[in-house]
Amino acid sequence: MKTHHYIFLSTIAFIVLFYNENVGLNLGILGVLYSILTLIKTPDRNRSKTFFLLFATSILSSIAFAWFGDFSSFLALVVSILLLSFRSKNRRLKILLLIPVFIVNGFTFICRIFSFDDWLPKRNMSGVWQKMLAFVGIPLILISVFFGVYSMGSDHFAGFFTDFQLDINVWQLFCISVLGFFIAFNYWNYYVEKMIYKQNHILSNDFQDKHKIQKPTYSFLDLNTERMSGVISFFSLNILLLFFIITFNYEQFYETMKTPRQLSEETHERVGAVIVSIVMAILVIMFYFKSNFNFDPKAGLLKNLVKIWIVLNAVLVISAILKNTEYIVNLGFTYKRLGVYAFLILSLIGLTLTFVKIQTQKTNAFLFNSMSWCFYGMVLVCSFINWGGIITSQNMKRPDFVVDYHVNSINFNEKYLLKYAEKKKDIDLKKQVLEKSKLGISPTFLSKVFYYETIQK
Repeated sequence: MKTHHYIFLSTIAFIVLFYNENVGLNLGILGVLYSILTLIKTPDRNRSKTFFLLFATSILSSIAFAWFGDFSSFLALVVSILLLSFRSKNRRLKILLLIPVFIVNGFTFICRIFSFDDWLPKRNMSGVWQKMLAFVGIPLILISVFFGVYSMGSDHFAGFFTDFQLDINVWQLFCISVLGFFIAFNYWNYYVEKMIYKQNHILSNDFQDKHKIQKPTYSFLDLNTERMSGVISFFSLNILLLFFIITFNYEQFYETMKTPRQLSEETHERVGAVIVSIVMAILVIMFYFKSNFNFDPKAGLLKNLVKIWIVLNAVLVISAILKNTEYIVNLGFTYKRLGVYAFLILSLIGLTLTFVKIQTQKTNAFLFNSMSWCFYGMVLVCSFINWGGIITSQNMKRPDFVVDYHVNSINFNEKYLLKYAEKKKDIDLKKQVLEKSKLGISPTFLSKVFYYETIQK
């Protein structure tokens, strides 16, 4: 099939799946369809291991959305499909360029539609299609136009057709058709501007030869002075961080017990400070090792001090993880507290990648390229796992389990709440949970969210 076949097929599928429907199973089906069609359309030279991995995650994300239908699974589905499309055409472009590519294509959509030679076949149509266009298409368009004109000029003429009504929401059909075509056109016929191609080398993981030349970063500092400045800075920062870790852990583990409110405020402040400090630490390292210091034979001491600082920062992150764990043990699970784990784990990964960057002499872009995949992986994890169910199942074991909070603020936990209601013989709670679950049930098949279909009535 040619590009225009994929565009029209995807548009028709979008209309069929979403006309008079809410978003649910239909988006999952569309995701699977796009994934399979992308696999078919992708040439063998671009079918790398990364491509097949993205194909698998696209299918899984589609299934996850069909099951949960929430924002995290939607985000995972969209990102997976876009990455799959990007990799199917551009094996070597860095995925960070995905964002500008699709933004540019979205804004240039109107102009690119009329570049017919780029997406419609240039050869003459076959005899069947010629006859269809000549005998059906063109006459139908002309009849429709003149019917509208004549209807405005004669009420009796228009009256002949007033009894014929089609049960079609024309406005909805039009909007869905336009949206479906917009998505399909930009997905199958996106274009990477030359300007974006030229920026790909900036995101290279490896240094070019010109960056290996030993020269000072600034004209007012010679290389030896700049190197010594780094040594003094990181030595001082290591001492400062060591004292901070000691005081941080002393306050955390040896001071008197806090009230729940104090513990909450303290944890938020400390975890926030840790995350900010890690980001700043990585930025400082990126500043010093953005180019020639990676290859400076006299920078051994500086590199060792940086590695020590990375290890100390990792210790700080682990301390923050323990603090958050203490917070959960005392007050229970919430989305935010699990989110803190996610940010701290990403911080640890960032520190590890920074260590790898120093050890293997990689560019700063290596960190951005690697972390973008890590963020994508985190999105996938968030979409595949029922965190609401985990939160509720764990908090149910606590004597201070707050039912109202879990009914109103936690999602996808109805099964656990029903078990809790059965255990406590709480008829009102059971009725409340069932009423909540009814909100997720759709009368039409394509709009269904499968999770709610599995709840026992």
